Amino acid sequence: MAQVNWQKEFQPLIKKYKGKKHPLDYLNTYQLVVMVILSAQDSDRNINKIAPELFGAFPDLQSLAKANAEMLYPFVSKVRNFGNKTKWLLEIATTLKADKNIPKTMEELTALPGIGRKSANVIMRETGVPAAGIIVDLHVVRVAPRLGAATGTDPKKIEKQLMDALDPKDWGEVGMAISFLGREICRPTNPKCTECVMKNVCAYYKAQVA
Repeated sequence: MAQVNWQKEFQPLIKKYKGKKHPLDYLNTYQLVVMVILSAQDSDRNINKIAPELFGAFPDLQSLAKANAEMLYPFVSKVRNFGNKTKWLLEIATTLKADKNIPKTMEELTALPGIGRKSANVIMRETGVPAAGIIVDLHVVRVAPRLGAATGTDPKKIEKQLMDALDPKDWGEVGMAISFLGREICRPTNPKCTECVMKNVCAYYKAQVA
């Protein structure tokens, strides 16, 4: 079977979603970091719903650093795993103290509690700093192997495969583009294959029409 040039084949998808804002409805970097941590294993929709009240009460890291878990619980109790997430947020707030101290590198971000590679990649993309990796969320875990661009279900391994297949200049956009494709077109069931810009190279589509 001929090797697919993913660098070339991903370009229409990257172009389609380039610069499109992440579905989390944040207004600044502080809000983005908090919402990214809260959204792990939860839905962006749920986090967007609770965000206005949470940020009304704690508008910045300075105010969050003065809080304790009991003060935070009423705002985040509807979030999955809110106990641990509360602990992580308070630790970050007391460590960083001010919004201007929020780091923008992979190494410094992943050193913070509650932030793994995926979250760090999201924060870096949304704040416009050069990518050090590729966003692999649950949509990318499903869609990249379906396309044939990666194998397995391990986010770290999928990220590595995609990084090997693409130029670093596209790392910042390709993960989010695949994620949007997964949200809008390449749904878990009944994907809208005929509307998909990737259908000509997609292993799943080829198997359907074969």
